[in-house]
Amino acid sequence: MIENVIGRYSLPFALATNFRINERDYLIPMVIEEPSVVAACSYAAKLFRKTGGFSASSDEPVMIGQIQLLDLRDLAKATEAILSHRADILAEINAGAGSIVERGGGARDLKIRKFEGSRIGNMLVIHLHFDTRDAMGANAINSALEGITPSIERISGGRANLRILSNLSDRRLAWASGMIEAETLVTEGAPGVKVVDAIIEAAVLAEIDPYRAATHNKGIMNGIDAMIMATGNDWRAVEAGAHAYASRDGQYTSLTRWWKDEDGNLHGRIELPLAAGIVGGATRAHRGAQAAVRILSPRSARELASVAAAVGLAQNFAAIRALATDGIQRGHMRMHARQLALAAGAAAEDVPGIVQRMIDAGSIRLAYAKEIVKERKQGS
Repeated sequence: MIENVIGRYSLPFALATNFRINERDYLIPMVIEEPSVVAACSYAAKLFRKTGGFSASSDEPVMIGQIQLLDLRDLAKATEAILSHRADILAEINAGAGSIVERGGGARDLKIRKFEGSRIGNMLVIHLHFDTRDAMGANAINSALEGITPSIERISGGRANLRILSNLSDRRLAWASGMIEAETLVTEGAPGVKVVDAIIEAAVLAEIDPYRAATHNKGIMNGIDAMIMATGNDWRAVEAGAHAYASRDGQYTSLTRWWKDEDGNLHGRIELPLAAGIVGGATRAHRGAQAAVRILSPRSARELASVAAAVGLAQNFAAIRALATDGIQRGHMRMHARQLALAAGAAAEDVPGIVQRMIDAGSIRLAYAKEIVKERKQGS
């Protein structure tokens, strides 16, 4: 799949459970190395499930491709010339797009953005809107851009430099929402209504403070990335789009919103670009990805994006609930202790006892794990 291969690097493949989205049940394949993510996501989905699960949807799978045009004498005239040939340009793209057009996809529109006074001079950036159907679509849209470049240069009189898709796929948004009853959030130290308020307070900090928003959104992407990776999609592209979208109004902010209704119940909503597919790329070449897609069984790329959005909302709830109640470390450190026990050379059957001893001692350190393992070996 890549160059200069010297081996394989394996990561855990897990299934998150309890997900009900748009009245359909899902097992969520997740590939991730971080402890507690899968358990937290599954627990959150269980709470949402009690009120019917998630509602989720997504836009048509329209990607944006960019052509950078330079050396233009008159931006207005070049813009007018290109737009006057819009239909011909789109037809040229679709004539060479092959099977994607037969499946209902292909070029949809051209938009033009003007940039004046940059440090390399004036430029136009042409945006091609291209429906990629059930593919992520990077190769299809990049090929389309390169194919029409000669025509664009001839029509505009300019010189094309970059011809590449944008990972800020804001024509390809996905969103999900759900509700959790306050009574299900009761803890030993607080009634459910207090937990709802604490979650909302934590969420508002992420809305107004980029320092908190970065960690808040990282938690969201813990869930989304794990699912995107499992299905063989480009998680770096999804990450880039999500964080760019979080900054669209000039300040980096949260990708989710949390509020309560008149009965005190907690509501959440997420919205972000989600460019992912169920055909092509690594999804076609990687057996693990093929298995993940079969387990998830999405009927389209749009459904895949909708499910991923719901996973992100669940993961976000799990994280901020932990932060607002017991603190993030309570469950996480048990999983961390397990990792340390294994790293110290513990036998699988000894791990639970070693973990409990580390927790009871309040010393979750590799050195202490090694001491315990050494004692057990000497005792045997």
